[in-house]
Amino acid sequence: MANRMQFYIDGAWIDPVVLKTTSTVNPATAEKMHEVALGSKADVDKAVVAARRAFESFSQTGREERMTLLANIIEIYRGRMKEIGAAISDEMGAPLPMAEQLHANAGLGHLITTLDVLKSYSFEERIGSAVVLREPIGVVGMITPWNWPMNQIACKVAPALAAGCTMILKPSEFTPTCALIFAEILHKAGVPKGVFNLINGLGPEVGAAMSEHRGLDMISFTGSTRAGVDVACRAAPTIKRVSQELGGKSPFIILDDADLGKAVSGCVAHIFLNSGQSCDAPSRLIVPRSKMAQVAEIAKGVAETLRVGHPRAEGTTTGPVVNRSQWDKIQAMIQAGIDEGATLVAGGPGLPKDIEKGYYVRPTIFANATNEMVISREEIFGPVLTIIGAEDENDAIRIANDTPYGLAGYIFSGSPERARRVARLIRAGNVYLQDAPFDRAAPFGGYKQSGNGREWGRFGLEEFLEVKSVAGFIET
Repeated sequence: MANRMQFYIDGAWIDPVVLKTTSTVNPATAEKMHEVALGSKADVDKAVVAARRAFESFSQTGREERMTLLANIIEIYRGRMKEIGAAISDEMGAPLPMAEQLHANAGLGHLITTLDVLKSYSFEERIGSAVVLREPIGVVGMITPWNWPMNQIACKVAPALAAGCTMILKPSEFTPTCALIFAEILHKAGVPKGVFNLINGLGPEVGAAMSEHRGLDMISFTGSTRAGVDVACRAAPTIKRVSQELGGKSPFIILDDADLGKAVSGCVAHIFLNSGQSCDAPSRLIVPRSKMAQVAEIAKGVAETLRVGHPRAEGTTTGPVVNRSQWDKIQAMIQAGIDEGATLVAGGPGLPKDIEKGYYVRPTIFANATNEMVISREEIFGPVLTIIGAEDENDAIRIANDTPYGLAGYIFSGSPERARRVARLIRAGNVYLQDAPFDRAAPFGGYKQSGNGREWGRFGLEEFLEVKSVAGFIET
């Protein structure tokens, strides 16, 4: 049973300094589920004291000790994956099989990848007459989102532990339970007290207190670009490192030599995965203008195969979005697309047929859109796809890059060489050719307003390391 009314600080579950709570709501039913304690600056202060004290010893541990710790965490995590998946499904609405197979498994994948990196990573190298050391940066504040909660927790905590850092985690108040289970896993695995601390709370209170705190050496934040700006501004006076993975409006380019059916089907399946609530979702489908009608027809056919329903119901492919606020925003964006004159191909405003409660959105597709429309410019973060026509390859690249974001890009072409050439021209941190899967060993992060750091694998580990040059090193 997750301990929702206490925080995990200095190796123990403790009461908040001042008791304040919020309710978690099941998005499938719009009904309250649990009360969860909310923290304050006073709780952050206690966690910082514990983490700074623990850093003195944990930062000096060796590779083997940290490897053993990660291996223990992995073993215990495996035994609780179904529990983690169920919590994620209930709190953010992912269909239960997806929550277990993708959400919970993503956390395990990052733990395993980090352990593999740690086994061979060089924390010391000779450069000229100096020795360059890579040392843990210190105490890290971590602020994670609700849309892929376990993925984002694990891809921060695992490399921070591998680096020798101590940390304070503030998970989203909408999906707190999987983070609480994760704290139990770390405790059972033998993580030393004070190394990992967890405080539930709101961004304007706990998140702001962490960003401003002089006792934190780094903030690792995943969330909206708007919130990322606030975190960076609050962190600036203390000159702490700020690593951010933010919003996106990712293009999916289909070139004129591509297999149209395969490419369109891949895009539609991807944008509607997780009810469109993924920062790297391909929400702008850029296609040859001459093929717009054909693309729209294929996309409509794929959308009509989706089954929107309760996350626990057999056969559900698309669950609800996370909460009423998100639902309202998506509805407003769908209406904006209609008002701007884009062609509504599938879906539209309102609840899906035969659904009367819960935060469900009809999988929606617009065709004949322009890149100047609101639905093409702003991150909707829901199951809404915008199809934009391009005159030729150069125009497609121009449209793809005409955005303040730069998290991901997707390219379909009949020629691998052409796809790779276009990929080099896309201003995004991650580009996927054809239907290539992501690789947790490769770096993940964005250009422009999509962020300024990298996560996953070796690059994720290095985010938590400082570089020290020792000149005049004497051989022994």
